[in-house]
Amino acid sequence: MIHYIEEVKTKVRLQEGVQVIEQLLVASYMRPGISTKELARHTYLPVPVASAIKKELIKAGALIQDRGVRCTDSGKSYIEYELGYGGIDIDLYQKLLAGEVDWQEELSDVLARLTEILEMRPQVDVQIDQSQCTVETSLRRAILCLREHCLIGKNILCVGDDDLVSISLGLLLKRLFPHAKDQRAAITVMDIDERFLRFIQGAAAKEGLSVTCRHIDLRQPLPEGLNRQYDCFFTDPPYTLQGLTLFLSRGISALKRQKGCPIFLSFAHKSPDFTWSMQREFVRMGLSVKQVLLHFNQYIGAQMIGNSGQMIVLTTTEFTAPRVTDSFEDELYTGEVRRTVRTYRCIQCQGELQVGVQGDFSTIEDLKKQGCPVCVNHTFTWLAKKTI
Repeated sequence: MIHYIEEVKTKVRLQEGVQVIEQLLVASYMRPGISTKELARHTYLPVPVASAIKKELIKAGALIQDRGVRCTDSGKSYIEYELGYGGIDIDLYQKLLAGEVDWQEELSDVLARLTEILEMRPQVDVQIDQSQCTVETSLRRAILCLREHCLIGKNILCVGDDDLVSISLGLLLKRLFPHAKDQRAAITVMDIDERFLRFIQGAAAKEGLSVTCRHIDLRQPLPEGLNRQYDCFFTDPPYTLQGLTLFLSRGISALKRQKGCPIFLSFAHKSPDFTWSMQREFVRMGLSVKQVLLHFNQYIGAQMIGNSGQMIVLTTTEFTAPRVTDSFEDELYTGEVRRTVRTYRCIQCQGELQVGVQGDFSTIEDLKKQGCPVCVNHTFTWLAKKTI
């Protein structure tokens, strides 16, 4: 079978990357008779550039000009078997892509099943900056991946996944391909927390999802087999500059070496100075900011960040390279970077206890679980905090 995208790539010099060729081809498959202007609007390309790509795809035999643009039989086969769109629910795909429907209503069955799964996930470990996003947030991230044209037939990576985005991606794919037994998308999770890896692997097996879990300490370079393999990645790193840089660097190492690969970065809303430092890291790693979605992520019990965070969609450029390539020896998590000790008072005996890295208990969750060492009470009030 002719590899149309590779063939056209050699004929048209594109600053946007080869993904736009695929997007234009898929749009022609989904909407037979689409006009050149609509193709340009769909791919965010100037009309002359969209027209040039269209003409090369016609020459290659993938498209035909017939009351608009349509796929040939060969073009349809390429999209279905090579790109992985065979058996897709076209109506649902178009609705979700266009944002024309209430996705929570349209995907109510997926949301219900996801709720059941996430209710059983392991308790977060705040010492490594884990937090629980809501069920809606987890699925919203998967839909964003679809709208960024990086879900169908793609290799997707989750750099850390205490939010179970991998399961949301898998369930959305299962809903989009109701009759396809082996859709081509594959999802990989790398995480240091074996509790979540075991849970994700078990849930994926039960649901019949294509998810692979790898126990990875991101402080060390990725195993060679994980480098340059993926089309996009999700990450919700520790909310420190060091955590941001490390997690992005490892994800970039895992991405294919091509322009236009999406990166879905979830991060807390930060001050202007910290945001400037973040943007400086993006520039140093050769990343382009495509969009910033404020309050996109909602969290459970994360008062320190106001229970919400932003989604930053980044894309790779020809200058993209990881900042961290060797072992990482610096402080990483919030508790390491800012060694804060909080004082709590026991409601029953009025005793005061220190919580923090150098306190009597590592976290308030540990204190509540174990209880006051004097009276075994489990209720406390916060008094003060100090940074060591």
